[in-house]
Amino acid sequence: MPRWLDAGRVRGIALDRRGARALHDAVTHRGLRRAFTLASRLGDAPMWIVLLLVMPLLDPVNGTTVAQRMLVLGSVNYLLYVSLKRSTRRERPFQQCDGILAGLPPPDAYSFPSGHTLHTVAFGVLFTSFYPALAPLLFTFALAVGMSRVVLGLHYPSDVVIGAGLGTATASLLLYLDA
Repeated sequence: MPRWLDAGRVRGIALDRRGARALHDAVTHRGLRRAFTLASRLGDAPMWIVLLLVMPLLDPVNGTTVAQRMLVLGSVNYLLYVSLKRSTRRERPFQQCDGILAGLPPPDAYSFPSGHTLHTVAFGVLFTSFYPALAPLLFTFALAVGMSRVVLGLHYPSDVVIGAGLGTATASLLLYLDA
């Protein structure tokens, strides 16, 4: 690797670690930490599966279509997420950074990208296309889930940013192909 490129990579890693440490250390209040833990748990796969199953009941007009799109989007994103996790094998902040503790047990061994953020943003984009009035709530929730992953020591800020970008891209592509 060229020296200039490696120097940039090293600076990026250091910046990512400082960001992870700063967010992790900034949230010390017990109630706020519990709120981030709840946000992270709400971004777990079982919540999305339940939502997919009840969508036809919640919205008799569009619910089945939304559930079908969720299934396709979730499957594509899962395959993308697993392939990136396995190819990059980036350790989690609590494993690499002194003073960062895991606030929850990690769902898998690796950090990059944040699957919670990827799915939350992707489903947020999808839901916003059907229910535009929910956009502020959906994207506030996505922000809370993404921040929770860093606060809880499970991801670096770049894992969350890339996860959000991938979620936006895959949902946008699905919606474009459906149009």
